[in-house]
Amino acid sequence: MKLEINDIKKLIPHRDPFLFVDTCEIIAPGEHGKSEKTFSKNEYFFKGHFPNNPIVPGVIIVEAMAQTAGIVVSYKLKDFEEKSVLFMSVNKAKFRKPILPNEQVIFEVKILNSVKDVYKFAGTCFKGNIKVSEAEFSAMITYK
Repeated sequence: MKLEINDIKKLIPHRDPFLFVDTCEIIAPGEHGKSEKTFSKNEYFFKGHFPNNPIVPGVIIVEAMAQTAGIVVSYKLKDFEEKSVLFMSVNKAKFRKPILPNEQVIFEVKILNSVKDVYKFAGTCFKGNIKVSEAEFSAMITYK
C-alpha cells in the first residue's frame, strides 16, 4: 500500500516544517515499510547546517526513520482515532555519507520486536543503492 502525504498526515501528527516523509509504502503493517523524501535546498535547517556546505543533520535522518516506523505502526492501528507515537530511544546510529540538498533518499524500517505498546525498529537510509545511515530506535504508541 503506497501512502501519499495526506494519508500520512492522517496517521502521524507531524507537520511542516517537521514532517520528513513525502510518501510511504507499507510492506507489512506494523512491521516493515519504506518512505521517500527529497530534501529541497530550501529546507530551514540548511541555513545553519552548514551555510557553505549544506548537509541534512543526522538527527533529522534519524527522525525521518522514526516517522517512517510511526507510519508503519499507525497504519496497523488506523482504526484507533487518537494515537500518539512517542520516541523513546535511539541506538547504534551510524552516518556513512552526507545527504545534500535536492537529493532523494529512501528510509527503510523493519521491526526488531514489540512488547505491549513499545516497538523497536531497525532503520536504514539509502541514496539509490548506497547505504548512507542506519540506526535502531524504539517508540511507544499510545491510543484510545
